[in-house]
Amino acid sequence: MKPQIKYIELKSGYNDDGPAWIGVVEFSKTGQTVYFNGQAFKGNRHGMCFDIETKASYWITGIKKDGPNRHWAGKGKILVDKTIVEDFLKIKKWTALDSNYYELVEIKKTDKQRFTTIENGSIEAAKVLDKYPDRKELSIEQLKNVIEYLRGRENYTSPNNGVKFITVKKLEAEKLLEKLENEI
Repeated sequence: MKPQIKYIELKSGYNDDGPAWIGVVEFSKTGQTVYFNGQAFKGNRHGMCFDIETKASYWITGIKKDGPNRHWAGKGKILVDKTIVEDFLKIKKWTALDSNYYELVEIKKTDKQRFTTIENGSIEAAKVLDKYPDRKELSIEQLKNVIEYLRGRENYTSPNNGVKFITVKKLEAEKLLEKLENEI
């Protein structure tokens, strides 16, 4: 899929006034992953998506030609990528951005290969993405609880929503538990 100008808004932890951007998103070969501003998202490419690393929810949609992109109850400036201002103005049929609602920013490039490694990589590659407490500091009982939690998440997570990451974390925790139990 070709890169597209989209509206991106962080939903997790916010109502309708999370940080928001307008910029160019890129897609994976399959179109299942959306890349923007150093992040990668899974979802349906239009609507609710989640950040692959943080699992935070985002709203990603096309640019509305008429009316605002932000929800009517939302507030806060929308950050616009400096490199696409002219294209954005053409879509909206405007001559200038209203500085009361928009602010120009630089959007960073996304290292797509990094996310390919995360999603398809080995246990060693996924270690960098440890989202759980440092398991080396956990007691055996706490470690068993983490493993049970991960097993539950593994059983109820679809392959498209990061089950591989959860499985890797579970395997690492099981390996550490076995090592700790052998030391006793």
